[in-house]
Amino acid sequence: MISKDMLIIDVLEQGDPDKLAEVLMESGMHCLHCALAHGETLEEAAAVHGIDVDKLVEALNAACK
Repeated sequence: MISKDMLIIDVLEQGDPDKLAEVLMESGMHCLHCALAHGETLEEAAAVHGIDVDKLVEALNAACK
């Protein structure tokens, strides 16, 4: 189960990384492999990119099914 306090790099390990990366990129996060992905939470990244983190978490968890 993906939560907003998870690091982006850990989110990608919760299911098919290609599917999860697609959800993140479609939401506006195009820097999945930058250094910040290893130390930034989903909530922090969403705030920087102006993304509704709760909707993003919902979409990511749906992609894991």
